[in-house]
Amino acid sequence: MIMFLFIALTYISCKKDKPTDQNDEEIVSPSRGTRTEFTLDSIFLYAKQIYLWNDVLPGYSNFNPREKYGNIKPELSAFKNELFDISQLKLNPVTGKPFEISSQNSVPKYSYLQIGRSNSGGTRAGFINGEAVLAKRIIESDDKLIAYIALGSFPSLISAQSKLDQVFKEMATAKPKYLILDLRSNGGGYVETAEYVANLIAPSALNGKIMYSEQFNQTLQSGKATILRHQPYLDENGKTVIYNGRLATLADVDYTENGNTYKFNKKGTLESIQNVYIIVSGQTASASELLISCLKPYFNVKLIGVKTYGKPVGFFGVNIDQYSFYLSSFLIKNAQGWSDYFNGMEPDLNVVGSANPILGDPGEICLKSTLSAISGKIQLIPKKTASISKRNIVVQSSVFSAQDNVGMIENRLRLKH
Repeated sequence: MIMFLFIALTYISCKKDKPTDQNDEEIVSPSRGTRTEFTLDSIFLYAKQIYLWNDVLPGYSNFNPREKYGNIKPELSAFKNELFDISQLKLNPVTGKPFEISSQNSVPKYSYLQIGRSNSGGTRAGFINGEAVLAKRIIESDDKLIAYIALGSFPSLISAQSKLDQVFKEMATAKPKYLILDLRSNGGGYVETAEYVANLIAPSALNGKIMYSEQFNQTLQSGKATILRHQPYLDENGKTVIYNGRLATLADVDYTENGNTYKFNKKGTLESIQNVYIIVSGQTASASELLISCLKPYFNVKLIGVKTYGKPVGFFGVNIDQYSFYLSSFLIKNAQGWSDYFNGMEPDLNVVGSANPILGDPGEICLKSTLSAISGKIQLIPKKTASISKRNIVVQSSVFSAQDNVGMIENRLRLKH
C-alpha cells in the first residue's frame, strides 16, 4: 500500500470524536490506499456534500466504495459504475423511479465524468461546441410578421454574444409580435448564454422581475460543503482569486437560493414579442429547457414537435485526480416555482420532423406546422408522445444520452459577500 495526497483528497484523514447529524459530521475514509481507491472514495465523498439529492446517500462505511468497485477493471469503468449507483438512489415520488434513470444501461441521465481536469471556474473550458445561431429569417404569413431563429447550442457568452446581438437587432427592425425559436437540436450549454437570450427576447417591462433561481442542497446552502475547500475558485479568465487574504475556493461560494436568483435585465432593442412558439425534440435539453421555462410565466409559449429531454438540473465541475466530475448540483425553478419536467415538456402540437431538416424553410414540416398554428389553421392541444410510433421514440432516445447532452453549466458562481 502507498500513501499520498491529491489536491482534492487532503480531507480524507479528518476525524471527529463525536459525530452529530449527517450535515455536521466529518466524513471519514481511510488515509492509506491506492490511487484508484482514493478516487473511488472521492467520488462518493464529493457526492455526499454537493450532489443535489445527497439526502439519500448512506454513510461512507455503508457505501464502502473500495469494496464495491475496487476490483473492477479498467478503473474508468469502476468510477462510472460508482457514479451510476449513486445517481440511482433518489426516487422521483411521481414515477417511483430514479430521477436519473435513463434509456441507456448504467448511464445516469444527468451526472457524468470526463477524462481531463476542469480548468475554468469549476467548468471545463471549451466544453460547449457548435454555433449558437444556425438560421434566422423574417417570415410573412397572412398578415403576421414572424421572427424565426434556430439556436444550435449555448456556447460561452463571450463567444456567442456578438452574433446573438446582431441577429436580434435585425429581428427588432421588423417589430414582430411572433417569435419562433427552433431548439430541436439544442442540448444546452452555459446558463449565462441562455439567460442572455431570454433578455434579448424580453421587453424592458420585465426588468427586475424574476427569471429563474438555482436551488442547491442544504449542505451547500448552509456552507457545510467543506470538501470544496480543495477545489480552487477561478474567475472567468481561469485565474485564481484572492478572498479574505487567501486563495478563494469553491467552498467560499454563495450557494443560497437568494444569492442564486436571477432577474430580467433587458438586452438589445427587440420589444415587440408577445407570442413565442418553440420547435422542440427529444434533444432539446438543459439550458434550452431553462429558456423555455423562464419565458412561460411572461409570454404565450407554445411547443411544437416531440417531448423534450427533461433536465431541470445543472452542475459545476469538480476535479478528482485526472477526471472532471459533473454531479447534478442544483435544481432550476422559474418565476412560478416550476421545475417538474424531469420527464420532459410535452408539446402543444406533436410533430415528428425529419432527421436533417432545412432550417428556416417554411415547407419543412415542423416550421410549416408552427406557421399553421400561428395562423389558427391548427388547434393546439397537448398530446402524449405515445401517439408517435415506437420506432421514432427509439430513434430519439438512442441517439441522445447524458454524455451527448451538453448540459446546463453554471460558470458564474458568486463568492459570499
